[in-house]
This record gives sequence, structure tokens and C-alpha cells, in this order.
Amino acid sequence: MARLKLKIQICAGDEIAFGPGKAALIAAIGETGSISAAARTLGMSYRRAWLLVDTCNRCFAAPLVTTVRGGGASVTDEGKAVLAAYRQLSERAAGLAEGAAYRRIADALKSD
Repeated sequence: MARLKLKIQICAGDEIAFGPGKAALIAAIGETGSISAAARTLGMSYRRAWLLVDTCNRCFAAPLVTTVRGGGASVTDEGKAVLAAYRQLSERAAGLAEGAAYRRIADALKSD
């Protein structure tokens, strides 16, 4: 049977303010205390990680990540709250993959 995979993306204008990749990055920054260490953990370049953090910080009213000159980063209280809310929303959306609407779509897919 087919598997439904839902990706929740939060948009602010034309920007993707938050999604699964940014959530993973914010969580990794919280664990490592560093954007570069978080990037290494996730297998992405520092530049890519920095650009994702920059997008998050520009899209939300308060920054989600703060950096310290000379190295280090931390997830702000707002960042922790956004991450927790995003995870809750993602869990609720995953529950939709078990309903009748999903079964209707899955039944309509070609079998391999």
C-alpha cells in the first residue's frame, strides 16, 4: 500500500519561513550550540545552514536563533516555542495519513 508523507511548510510572503529542514536545523543548533556543528550533523554546508537560519530570523517577529561573535549559536525562547508548535502541528498532520481521504488517494495510485 502507498504511504502518505505530509510536509508542513509555513510561508511568510514568498519565503518558506519554517518547514521540516529548518525544524531539523533549529533542533540541531539547540543540541550542538553551533550552526556549523549543526550543519555537519545534518550533512549540509555551513553556508546553507546560515542561509536557512537567516530566513527564519527574517520571517519571524523575533529571532529564532542568536549567534555569538567568535562562534556559537543558541535557540531563543521564541525558537523553542516555534519548534515545539511545528512538531505538534506535524504530528497532527501525520494523523491525517490514517483517514478515509488518504485511503481514497492511496487506492487510486498505480501499483508497482
